[in-house]
Amino acid sequence: MGRMGETLLDVKGLSCPLPVLRANRVLRGLRPGDKLRVLATDRAAVADFRSFCRETGHDLVSFAEEEGVLSFTIRRRRDPPEAAA
Repeated sequence: MGRMGETLLDVKGLSCPLPVLRANRVLRGLRPGDKLRVLATDRAAVADFRSFCRETGHDLVSFAEEEGVLSFTIRRRRDPPEAAA
């Protein structure tokens, strides 16, 4: 108990920019600190998710590839103080 949640998003077969757009939509609905695991097959997703996390403040916790499937684990950022007010 008390463990942060992890949500799985399967976007295999979708091309850039759809994997990042779908991930962004899911992340908005998660609590700060929750993790999203994204499964994708588009090679462009590697650079896309790195840039997305750098620009949005989410943490790209891990990246792996197995049999052509890319797996990204992203931790949702803490909301900025002004957004919490």
